Amino acid sequence: MVEDCIFCKIAHHQMPTELLYENDRLVVFRDIKPHAPVHWLIVPKKHIRSVNDLQPEDAAIVAEMMTTARDMAKKAGVNESGYKLLFNVEKGGGQVIFHLHLHLIGGWVRS
Repeated sequence: MVEDCIFCKIAHHQMPTELLYENDRLVVFRDIKPHAPVHWLIVPKKHIRSVNDLQPEDAAIVAEMMTTARDMAKKAGVNESGYKLLFNVEKGGGQVIFHLHLHLIGGWVRS
């Protein structure tokens, strides 16, 4: 855990946040500035700064993030209508919090 990392604090219950899902390796919670009706974050408890900092031993956690996103999309009811999964990487790629996280975004009404 990195002391000044807000996502570390959330993942380790040091900051009050409604968790939508939690296991030994991940937490899922709502984005505080949502860009869609469903905008949830899938966050590993292990501090990994960015996609650029992934190590070979992190492959399992990234795979679990993806399958958890799929499961959470079903829970949110957007699995059939469609959704986006997004990693922002570094400042130029839109990353604001430097703790690896996957955005699950969906819920728009399309005709």
